[in-house]
Amino acid sequence: MKEVTIIIPVYNEETAIENTLKELLETSEKNGWNILIVNDGSSDKTKEILERFKTIKIIHHPYNKGYGASLKTGIRNSDTKLIVFYDADGQHNPADVFNLLNNFENYDMLVGKRNKESHKEWIRKPGKWMLSKVANFLTGRIIPDLNSGLRLIKRDAILKMLHLFPDGFSFSTTSTIAFMNLGYSVGYYSITTRKRTGKSSVKQLKHGSSVLLLIVRLIVLFNPLRIFIPASLAFIIIGVVYEIYQGIIVMGFERARLIPGAFFLIITGLLIFFFGLVVDQISEMRKHQFLN
Repeated sequence: MKEVTIIIPVYNEETAIENTLKELLETSEKNGWNILIVNDGSSDKTKEILERFKTIKIIHHPYNKGYGASLKTGIRNSDTKLIVFYDADGQHNPADVFNLLNNFENYDMLVGKRNKESHKEWIRKPGKWMLSKVANFLTGRIIPDLNSGLRLIKRDAILKMLHLFPDGFSFSTTSTIAFMNLGYSVGYYSITTRKRTGKSSVKQLKHGSSVLLLIVRLIVLFNPLRIFIPASLAFIIIGVVYEIYQGIIVMGFERARLIPGAFFLIITGLLIFFFGLVVDQISEMRKHQFLN
């Protein structure tokens, strides 16, 4: 079996973590997987429960740093070629880790795509739908599952770009965007998730807006023309339409003239376009830092 470390970030999961680990240990011991727990400053009984598992490596944060920060700690402290992100809340099935490993092939990241049978909270669907549409447009690819918590990754690849990722809940989303834009191979494998045990600490509006901002920032870093060209065309088209309507239709063909507002919009669009070209050149040079 391939050498792999399963990284589990944990924060106040006293109701779920014991069953999650017992279930996972049954499979991991048979296959020689390493399990690394990062306790992110839990304030409930999580730490006490974790101390019962003497065979598992556990790292304790002195205070709550965030989901992404916990994954970063796990990645830096693992020593295997492959790593798996695995949620502590009882959603995942250990058999899916086995399936990801068997279907990894030539991918750099293989994400567990939640199928129709997976449990989904209806209140999250609108936000996830919007984020997915924005991410699909900005990356130019169809992303089947933007923020799945179960994924298999080559450690060397993600280690190079850890400084780009946030310490919060959007780590999964931004890592997917970064891998795609840097040309790494990202694949998806169907999994079934269960209803989580306990209450989620994710705030839809707060964390959703943060994820959206981070997606835009990453696209500007890796593929800026996806942002600058649509913005440039919008200004130019609005300027041309305004000139045709105000300068020709309203004024009449015989008295047609260049409207200052339309001229300003067109010039702004052109400036955005040429500025985007400069940023794109800088982006291409920066990409080599992550790929070498």
